Amino acid sequence: MGSAPLQLETCSLDTIQQDMERLPGGCRRLAVQLRIGLDPASIWAVLTDYDNLSRFIPNLQSSRQLWRRGDVVGLEQEGAQTFMGLRFKARVQLELTEHREQQRLSFVMTKGDFRRFEGAWQIGGASTEATTLLYELTVQGCVGMPIGLIEQRLREDLAANLRAVQQEALRRSTRMAMA
Repeated sequence: MGSAPLQLETCSLDTIQQDMERLPGGCRRLAVQLRIGLDPASIWAVLTDYDNLSRFIPNLQSSRQLWRRGDVVGLEQEGAQTFMGLRFKARVQLELTEHREQQRLSFVMTKGDFRRFEGAWQIGGASTEATTLLYELTVQGCVGMPIGLIEQRLREDLAANLRAVQQEALRRSTRMAMA
């Protein structure tokens, strides 16, 4: 069974691009990229504010840093949402590696409610005019989790997550400029 071709979507402002690839075994690889006019350092500060991510990321109920060993961080996150009238919750423990020079955060699930959950956040560009934020996720649901049914929801949620990071970075930048 081969992979389905990547599907590309853009919003009316042409700021979000989404790719989704169907992999064997019920896996999905999703990538969402957002072009934003913000300083890469402010985006990095938002993404690495691990204990406060649930304050602004939709459907993320909790996020807490469990430990830190240099540039490697242990996180526990729990998300919840209602889908097709059912309440769906998922918890993961992640090992996240901060690649500061490359402006990349890569993560892999060490324990959780999925068979596979791994990916990365990547900040691109060196100026506010050309900054991009890319989120890549490879996910495989647990037995009984119909990944095909929640595929569209995943796509919507990932785009909303990037927009939430953008809004939080903008809010913080504005607050700092006013101080």
